[in-house]
Amino acid sequence: MPGMARSPLRVVVVSRAVMPLHGVGGLERSTRDLVRHLAARDVDVTLITPPPAGGSATPTAEAFASPRITLRHIPYMTFPFANRRGTTIIDRSTAYLLWGRRAGRAALSLANQGRADVVHSQGAAALGYARAKDRGEASAPLVLNPHGLEEFGSTGAALPPARRLGYAPLRRAVRRCARAADCVIATDRSLEPVIARHLDVAADRIRLVPNGIDLAEADGLAGPADGARIRAQHGIGPGEIVLVSAGRLQGNKGLDQVPAALSQALAGGLEIAPGWRWIVAGSGPHRRRIESAVAAHGLGARVIFTGRTSEADLHAWYEGATIFLHPTRYEGSSLVTLEAMAHRKPVVATRAGGLPDKVKPGVNGWLVEPDDPSQLARAIADAVAQVARLPEMGARSRAIVEDEFAWSAIVARQLAVYDEVLGRS
Repeated sequence: MPGMARSPLRVVVVSRAVMPLHGVGGLERSTRDLVRHLAARDVDVTLITPPPAGGSATPTAEAFASPRITLRHIPYMTFPFANRRGTTIIDRSTAYLLWGRRAGRAALSLANQGRADVVHSQGAAALGYARAKDRGEASAPLVLNPHGLEEFGSTGAALPPARRLGYAPLRRAVRRCARAADCVIATDRSLEPVIARHLDVAADRIRLVPNGIDLAEADGLAGPADGARIRAQHGIGPGEIVLVSAGRLQGNKGLDQVPAALSQALAGGLEIAPGWRWIVAGSGPHRRRIESAVAAHGLGARVIFTGRTSEADLHAWYEGATIFLHPTRYEGSSLVTLEAMAHRKPVVATRAGGLPDKVKPGVNGWLVEPDDPSQLARAIADAVAQVARLPEMGARSRAIVEDEFAWSAIVARQLAVYDEVLGRS
């Protein structure tokens, strides 16, 4: 009846991992932020996820201390020969899908009891619900966020035959979830055609809801004084140009091409007074390759490898940076780029994944083609030559995050999607 208060929305979120219960990563962070910000908007959320890694309940109490959040743990049985839960091809095409059937059936039980208005599946995590919906046994709408779709070769390069074969069960499961979904989320504009092509989803069922960051959390982790502190700790003078790159040191991040680009820029007459440093924040299997490239170009005295670093120190490096440098070959939403932008840094990055949604050439940064050290060298040189403009460009980075990629803005878009699939105005 007109004038009656609407009952609180009830959303079941199903995810194989969430921060901090299962480590730190893009999926883990986005699930945590989704759940917490929905609860802050008076949505009753049931999060279906595996038990905390190591069996500790402490992270659960700290991360989800809201009366509007209920956790339901479904055990995840990892096979002995695939001991990295949710990360190996074997695990994602076997144990993950078995877990997704059980977790989806748990969501179905809640919906059939009248305790869920919407089921939101992160990847194929609610496979059991999608199967039931296909059979006409589930009435609550299903919203699917398929994430990066690496199993389809969304990086732009064809999957090697062995990987393509190994991912076949996962591809079938994601397609089944997409077929049953009332709406499929694209987290970046670059994913919209990928979803349409690989999942056979019509454009009228795709909605753009970006991944983002919690600005209050980022601001609380570090401020200008922390940037000055971490520079001083590493003997970096106040006038030196500091390029910061962050992320897992693996091949797709493209950091191995930075030494060649820096060498080309310097050989081309780039002068950086009183000096410069490149900070490589993170760890991973390609560290030695990057170190070898640094040594080959004679840049060792100017490069600092931090190794694995705390969130507080990483954000201190963002504060201490002059420019954020992200020359990735393939990328999803790139939360590290958003974090650097939140700390008011201009960005030199590649036209990969969701980066063109965030980095606007001439406004808050530079975009170059992946795997092109010469273009990267020119962009770095141009950025350094315009050092007086960089604070203004950094301020625009912050404004872009506030307007489009802060969870305070994203949650409103997500709620609009839920209202749409529920037929609410």
